[in-house]
Amino acid sequence: MNFLRGVMGGQSAGPQHTEAETIQKLCDRVASSTLLDDRRNAVRALKSLSKKYRLEVGIQAMEHLIHVLQTDRSDSEIIGYALDTLYNIISNDEEEEVDDFEEENSTRQSEDLGSQFTEIFIKQQENVTLLLSLLEEFDFHVRWPGVKLLTSLLKQLGPQVQQIILVSPMGVSRLMDLLADSREVIRNDGVLLLQALTRSNGAIQKIVAFENAFERLLDIITEEGNSDGGIVVEDCLILLQNLLKNNNSNQNFFKEGSYIQRMKPWFEVGDENSGWSAQKVTNLHLMLQLVRVLVSPTNPPGATSSCQKAMFQCGLLQQLCTILMATGVPADILTETINTVSEVIRGCQVNQDYFASVNAPSNPPRPAIVVLLMSMVNERQPFVLRCAVLYCFQCFLYKNQKGQGEIVSTLLPSTIDATGNSVSAGQLLCGGLFSTDSLSNWCAAVALAHALQENATQKEQLLRVQLATSIGNPPVSLLQQCTNILSQGDKIDRRGSKIQTRVGLLMLLCTWLSNCPIAVTHFLHNSANVPFLTGQIAENLGEEEQLVQGLCALLLGISIYFNDNSLESYMKEKLKQLIEKRIGKENFIEKLGFISKHELYSRASQKPQPNFPSPEYMIFDHEFTKLVKELEGVITKAIYKSSEEDKKEEEVKKTLEQHDSIVTHYKNMIREQDLQLEELKQQVSTLKCQNEQLQTAVTQQVSQIQQHKDQYNLLKVQLGKDNQHQGPYSDGAQMNGIQPEEISRLQEEIEELKSHRELLQTQLAEKDSLIENLKSSQTTSDMNEQSSARDSEQIAELKQELATLKSQLNSQSVEITRLQTEKHELLQKTEAFAKSVPVQGENESVIAANTTDVEGRLSALLQETKELKNEVKALSEERTVIKEQLDSSNSTIAILQNEKKKLQVEVTDSKKEQDDLLVLLADQDQKILSLKKKLKELGHPIEEEDELESGDQEDEDDENEDGSKDQDHI
Repeated sequence: MNFLRGVMGGQSAGPQHTEAETIQKLCDRVASSTLLDDRRNAVRALKSLSKKYRLEVGIQAMEHLIHVLQTDRSDSEIIGYALDTLYNIISNDEEEEVDDFEEENSTRQSEDLGSQFTEIFIKQQENVTLLLSLLEEFDFHVRWPGVKLLTSLLKQLGPQVQQIILVSPMGVSRLMDLLADSREVIRNDGVLLLQALTRSNGAIQKIVAFENAFERLLDIITEEGNSDGGIVVEDCLILLQNLLKNNNSNQNFFKEGSYIQRMKPWFEVGDENSGWSAQKVTNLHLMLQLVRVLVSPTNPPGATSSCQKAMFQCGLLQQLCTILMATGVPADILTETINTVSEVIRGCQVNQDYFASVNAPSNPPRPAIVVLLMSMVNERQPFVLRCAVLYCFQCFLYKNQKGQGEIVSTLLPSTIDATGNSVSAGQLLCGGLFSTDSLSNWCAAVALAHALQENATQKEQLLRVQLATSIGNPPVSLLQQCTNILSQGDKIDRRGSKIQTRVGLLMLLCTWLSNCPIAVTHFLHNSANVPFLTGQIAENLGEEEQLVQGLCALLLGISIYFNDNSLESYMKEKLKQLIEKRIGKENFIEKLGFISKHELYSRASQKPQPNFPSPEYMIFDHEFTKLVKELEGVITKAIYKSSEEDKKEEEVKKTLEQHDSIVTHYKNMIREQDLQLEELKQQVSTLKCQNEQLQTAVTQQVSQIQQHKDQYNLLKVQLGKDNQHQGPYSDGAQMNGIQPEEISRLQEEIEELKSHRELLQTQLAEKDSLIENLKSSQTTSDMNEQSSARDSEQIAELKQELATLKSQLNSQSVEITRLQTEKHELLQKTEAFAKSVPVQGENESVIAANTTDVEGRLSALLQETKELKNEVKALSEERTVIKEQLDSSNSTIAILQNEKKKLQVEVTDSKKEQDDLLVLLADQDQKILSLKKKLKELGHPIEEEDELESGDQEDEDDENEDGSKDQDHI
């Protein structure tokens, strides 16, 4: 308040005395009037004065306006006037329009005024809570000014207002309801309010995200036309960036909610290129930035990888590549698209493989990588575009040994296109490396260095590259040509920075020679290289050349540290003596430190993206800064080591390498045996599955047999009933010569059934003997308890099935004997009937009637008998089939038992071999430990990685011992 009075008192051109009195009278009316209309008119008048006399209205009327908000909530009109007045007092929007034409002092005064009134308003936290409760009112005249007022408060003192809203019950949830308002003005201003609310506050960002903000914002963007939408789409995208940037929780929620898939339609810009309005460019730029937020290299690797895979699966990467290869795309959108594609494919093998397969729509089609490299080495292209292409190429090769091999292979003699019809990536890199544009030299050198990053194989392969310098001269290796250009220095007239070409070549050579003794040998084989490096380091040059001296010192240090002493004239000790004589060790270390002390070194080490304001700042590569940090210390130690220490270290290294090779050999053997064990286990599991399938087949067969038995019993009952009905008419059985023939047939059927029964009995005896054999073999084999239990259960089931078959056969034999007795009775009755029949004329009519009746019944019985015989034959055939299936199942069981015994023998042998290998490994570990103790006694530091490897070896041995114990248990 003292500040406000000072400002008011210092205004010479302030309001007239009558205006001040008017404001005072209006405030008195608001405070004391009992009529609502009077208070409403007074607040309306204050609103009209608040824009011109902001300070006076704010000082005198703020308390009265807050009191109106508390007491007159039933009248929406006066509430709206009060909110508008407070907004005019607190907001700087109206002042900002005039600030462009006023003095800087007035601008600061206006900003201080808004923040001062905001501080007064939020001093009582109940005022903010009251404002949040007013936003629940649906009336347009209340909700809209309330939204604007709260937005202005957040702009003035954002962190303090955020904290009040955060602790307010359901504060954020009330604000989220604004996005669902059907009135676009309130919805759009609600988006602006949430922008200010979520800025730099992770807790509020999480609450807003879990209040379904992503769904609502994406719906709004879709309704507004995606990238073709207006400024509302821009506001929604800015809010989405606030929610996702540097917020791992929200990023994971966005991915898990399948919202990445909904981003694909944003980039369907079409091929017609009807026009790129400024708003569309802005929207698409923000959309690309939102994609980059999800796959930023600064995010956790797991979250980035999952988002990259989701973008490939939903087709988002394919859509971005379509924009990349399209024509008529604005330069800034194309640049941002290249950067976005770069981070979507960085470190993701699937995405990198897809990007390698993308072709540009040209005739003939060219790979997208080649087209981009053509832009990178073209000095007429914009600088930011060339930086973006370099970043894309770096991301394509990041942790992609396959891609590195493909790039290097385009430089090898066997793969170069002799016809010259197509340009390869390797040819473009060589062309840029040896052009007269220093920026192209630097970009090509860094790109080629990334093709060799952490890939010893490609470093050796690149030594085979030969270049044709001029007609009549022999070809020169790429390594030799790089050193030749380096030694020429400023003799060649180049466009751009003086040191940029040399810095790029030195970074390439350092990356090439590090961790590659063969490349070091090739480099030292040229007798001019070492004198050139020592001469460069020893000279006293200006500040610009100090960086080149530091890089030369680094290259010479790499030649010492990774030297395998294969060249007698350039052994480690001789090189160190040369440094001590011509440069001095302290001077050499000082020059080496120039690299990390350079002002651009720390800037390049922060982010992988080469983001430079101008070409002059393009000096260091991000991956190269990692290499410097890794090698600076070890090179310093190597320079100060004596020859005896080097010899001891070499001997220890050789011994450790030998032991490591032996350990690796045994590890490989153990892995192979583990694979064999896994294969054997799989075979056992398959055999078990086959056994279970056979058991199910047997159960199905048993059920089928039971069904046939039931059908057979039913037929027997029906046959018995028919025989009972046939009894009274059996006396006329021999009429017309029919019954004796049928009786003979029945006798033949009975004989066949008897023979069949005897055959089945013999087969049952064989089965009994087989079961006894299985029992005896089962009692002797107790190698596997589970498999023996299953075999015993299967044998018991087979015995039960055989018992049922025996009972079935017994019942059949009883039925056969019954039929035989009935046959004998029928024969006796027919003979007696033939003897006792008198020849009487008076009974001929009766006999004829009885004869016809008996003949009809006999024909019916014959038909039924034929049907029964057919069914008996079918049952016998099914019985034989079942018997064959039982035989096959028994043979399968025997085979499985034999295979089980063989597997058990093989498992026992492999366990013994594994135990022997473990003993050998233990001996090797003891030897390694003793050697490490000797190293410690000699004063050689043992790296933690060696200790970790020994610990890991012990853990692997323990795991192998546990695995062998588990195998013994099985």
